[in-house]
Amino acid sequence: MESNIQFLKEKVLLNETLSFSKEDEERIKILKLEKTIKPIIFVGASSCGYVAGVQKTMDTIKQYLTEKQISAEIIKVGCIGLCALEPIMDVQLPGMTRVSFKYMNAENVAEVLDGVFNNTIESDHILGQYRQKNLQKWENVNFIDEIDYFAGQKRIVTEHNGIIDPEDIETFIAYGGYRAFIKTIYHYTSNDVCRIIEKSELRGRGGSGYPCGKKWKITHDNAADQHYLVCNANESDPGAFMEKSIIESNPHKLLEGMAIAAYAIGAGKAFIYIRADNKLAIERFKKAIDDAKAFGLLGENIFDSGFNLEFIIKKGPGAFVCGEETAMLNSIEGKRGMPRYRPPYPTERGLFGKPTVINNVETLCNVPAIIINGPVWFNSIGTTTSKGTKVFTLSGKIKMNGIIEVEMGTTFEDIIFKIGGNVKNNKQFKAIQLGGPAGICLVRENLNITIDYEELNKIGAIMGSGSIIVMDEETCIVDITKFYINFIQHESCGKCIPCREGTQRMLEILEKITKIPKDEASHQTLERFKGVMQLESIAEVIKDTSLCGLGKTAANTFLSSLKWFRDEYEEHIFDRKCKAGVCKELRAFFIDVDKCTGCNACMRKCPENAIIGTVKYPHFIVESKCTGCGICVETCKFSAIFIK
Repeated sequence: MESNIQFLKEKVLLNETLSFSKEDEERIKILKLEKTIKPIIFVGASSCGYVAGVQKTMDTIKQYLTEKQISAEIIKVGCIGLCALEPIMDVQLPGMTRVSFKYMNAENVAEVLDGVFNNTIESDHILGQYRQKNLQKWENVNFIDEIDYFAGQKRIVTEHNGIIDPEDIETFIAYGGYRAFIKTIYHYTSNDVCRIIEKSELRGRGGSGYPCGKKWKITHDNAADQHYLVCNANESDPGAFMEKSIIESNPHKLLEGMAIAAYAIGAGKAFIYIRADNKLAIERFKKAIDDAKAFGLLGENIFDSGFNLEFIIKKGPGAFVCGEETAMLNSIEGKRGMPRYRPPYPTERGLFGKPTVINNVETLCNVPAIIINGPVWFNSIGTTTSKGTKVFTLSGKIKMNGIIEVEMGTTFEDIIFKIGGNVKNNKQFKAIQLGGPAGICLVRENLNITIDYEELNKIGAIMGSGSIIVMDEETCIVDITKFYINFIQHESCGKCIPCREGTQRMLEILEKITKIPKDEASHQTLERFKGVMQLESIAEVIKDTSLCGLGKTAANTFLSSLKWFRDEYEEHIFDRKCKAGVCKELRAFFIDVDKCTGCNACMRKCPENAIIGTVKYPHFIVESKCTGCGICVETCKFSAIFIK
């Protein structure tokens, strides 16, 4: 172990010319698996993989190798981004390129491995092969980068995700890791680093896109006996999981970016604020810290540079409001997570009253590549006003859900219909929800908008968390809006009245229009319509008068969905109908007497005893008793029950 550390320190980290001896080059090839002496089996062991059953897959692989008496190494890697095809397994035979397989459940392992070890590929599960120099490629197997999902991406932040072992610091270093950090502390002053990041025009990836270098410079120039760096990895939005995946798949990349940022602002302590229930991400980041310390990359007087850096993991309760930067600072300090009044801003008076930089995971993961390749390189990627790439989570009614990274300037249309492979089950596209609960609805008419901060600002949208949730024709917009308002109301810190009371009132009104009240009196009907009339004005008041950014964007989903789907709201309000059939309390069920055989199955299953009839004769549903649960529809084998 000691000789390996010395090799990596002297030959890889410090030698910028990379002119290695043959022995050194062989060592790097082995670490990068460009040269193997026995078969290597890689399994995607991140959260999405475990949910898909990768643990059983790994157990089956081990059993297979034991039974067949095959000497092979099993390496756990992170998520390559194609969550829709998990579990994913890669195999690399000596002298051959690495080949990837999808849907690798325990039942498929033996069949696929039998084929690979006999130099044949089982086509039903093949995903593709990787491009690797000096290795023999598999015949008639596409390359991974030719798949539509990856062909439309540009991977900087996620470059090695799903490829390298996230718990092996040596492999990370062999792929170029920590060179940017060593280059920084040996060749640049803190002011130099701030200027490089400012020249690159990197903008914060956590919300409105504030210039990263400018924020660092302001913090650096604020005189204090201590400066702090905080990485915001809270990520509590429904549908957002890219930051967790990045940490699980390549924790050292984030660690290196944080170390460079801390050096740039003169911080001796760096905090990462992460949800306590992201256990795998925390576990892997903690190991990364420990391994970096063992390699002398953290701690006191790093590589004799005079720079000291301590890392602290702060586990958050998962509260949505703690994603707001000042509420997060309160939480780190042990206080209740509630937003602070601004100014002063954190760059002036942040954590424990000291100048503080707060960046999210994706922002900091861009930093090492900028240091290595230069600001001009990064500046050449993207659009005039938005440089680099953007990571998104793609979920909902989409064929290829997962994590993608695209160049700024890509259209949402390309993301949905090319990278994402279009809507599931041949359904019609309806809309996307961009940016989580604080985001807005985009419909087919504006999917040609490019991913650019200024372009999105023109239509009142923000990049937000970077989640894209796809909705199809069977999605009820009113129900989705109610879900988000309920989420925000539940997560409101309660400090300011507009957010606390306004979202509660909006939720009450939305609940009233998504159900048919029983025995409603005339004055209750009047109150319901008064509430509906107030809904839009309440949303505007919340937007204009809330204290923090989360409150100001709380009504975005409602306002944007009302703009594009007003007819759907009116249908719920005036006709008391849900065209999509999603709002249970607006659904009316009927039995087709021509199809009903009187089997009695639906009557036995109905929890409200709302179905009556005699065996072998058509049955009927009593509307006044029916709650719209839909159990009868699922039970009927003759498709005799329909929604009207």
